[in-house]
Amino acid sequence: MKSSTRNPNPNPDTPRFGPSKLMVAFRFLRALTLVHRTAPNSSNAARSRRIQRAAFASMAYSAGPRRAWSRALLWRLHFHRARRLCAGRSRAAGVPRRPSTTRSPADELRRLVPGGTGMDYCSLLEETADYIRCLSEQVKLMQSVVDSGGPRGR
Repeated sequence: MKSSTRNPNPNPDTPRFGPSKLMVAFRFLRALTLVHRTAPNSSNAARSRRIQRAAFASMAYSAGPRRAWSRALLWRLHFHRARRLCAGRSRAAGVPRRPSTTRSPADELRRLVPGGTGMDYCSLLEETADYIRCLSEQVKLMQSVVDSGGPRGR
């Protein structure tokens, strides 16, 4: 018996999304409407931070726990509120920061990719490639949202 792979999208002009892209789009649009509903009159900076967190959360949730960067990003987002409450006590005013030391390219990647601090070089490169792929998909999604007029209710 043959299994047919039929396109569930009857309109051939519309792009066919894979399950992960569709989930990213769904989660991101749902988070955008929630941001708009919960804080319609907040400042632009606060809205920008909320939209950024929504974009990262939707990307990390759709990637799932199989990637270290998504686990690290979800952990950061989950504990964001607790860190923000403790942030005022972290550094006294007027205390100078330590000068930055010269880092290797691998150390820079470990700093930039969420969850990259404890990885060997090969795993770090794999995680970086996947993270960049997900970021580029996120940019395309956000551009399509902007092009379509954004979420309703503005």
